[in-house]
Amino acid sequence: MKKIIGVALILVVVLFALPFVVRQAQDTGQDPQPTAQEEAALPDSGHTLRVKGSDGQVTEMDLNQYLWGVVAAEMPASFSQEALKAQAVAARTYALNKGPSFNHPDADLCTDYACCQAWIARDKAQGNWGDKAAEYTNKITTAVAETGNQVILYQGQLIDAVFHSSSSAATQDAVEVWGNSVPYLQSVDSPEGEGVPNYESQVTLTTQEFKDAFLKAQPTASLEGDPASWVGTIERTQSGSVHAITIGGVTVSGAQARQIFSLRSASFDVSLSGDTFTFSVTGFGHGVGMSQYGADAMAEEGKGYVEILQHYYTGVTVEECPAEYLPQ
Repeated sequence: MKKIIGVALILVVVLFALPFVVRQAQDTGQDPQPTAQEEAALPDSGHTLRVKGSDGQVTEMDLNQYLWGVVAAEMPASFSQEALKAQAVAARTYALNKGPSFNHPDADLCTDYACCQAWIARDKAQGNWGDKAAEYTNKITTAVAETGNQVILYQGQLIDAVFHSSSSAATQDAVEVWGNSVPYLQSVDSPEGEGVPNYESQVTLTTQEFKDAFLKAQPTASLEGDPASWVGTIERTQSGSVHAITIGGVTVSGAQARQIFSLRSASFDVSLSGDTFTFSVTGFGHGVGMSQYGADAMAEEGKGYVEILQHYYTGVTVEECPAEYLPQ
């Protein structure tokens, strides 16, 4: 009987105390935080973009909705939060600086990474993430929401915020890749970190495949006789990537060679063994601007997104976007 009375007294205390506990939680003034299985709301930016999809249709969407899809498509959601924030600011800057072009005169941007930036719909991204969907969704929402309308400026102007997957110890100067010197796209050291997928890769071509590929792009080249004589001088940039390579008497840039031979980057060596040419390649992408894996390595070291961006884009500031660059 005493045991029953004791349990009853405990229940009475709990029932009287519960409303007080609830009121205390409400009085903190803090919004309830989403659990690991709940999705945080993505705020509207108040600015609309016209985006041309892969089906050719132009859709109006809020800037933040567009950026969410870009970050989800362009950077692994498993990356550190500060790296994702850096990507969000770079993507916002790139988007607001792009505008209509020959490929999409009726839209501000498209979802083709070869023209603008990659983009993925939320439901498709979440399907790819499986049981990590809620966690990764919230990480990207945080990256977009907490960077507000911040962009990257050089002397008050939006920059061309290009980025790539991974570098070979240092990024490339824009002049080495595109022939034009850009003050904020200089070569800088890049800590790529561990575990970069396919950081070192190889492409092998028979001598005939090598010859066919190069002559298709450079029909005036002379690729006869001993294949060991086909590859001449290789000039390198300060960062070690190929600046220029002479093949069959024709000199092409490292970027052109990368395209001709379908290499992951212009940081490569080439060797001949028997009737096979082997390209040994480091990194992935054009190498200019922010290295995504480098950004993640810096974030892992404790660097914030602003510091990351100011490392990869020389002499820039990160601040709220001037009103004249924001769409209505």
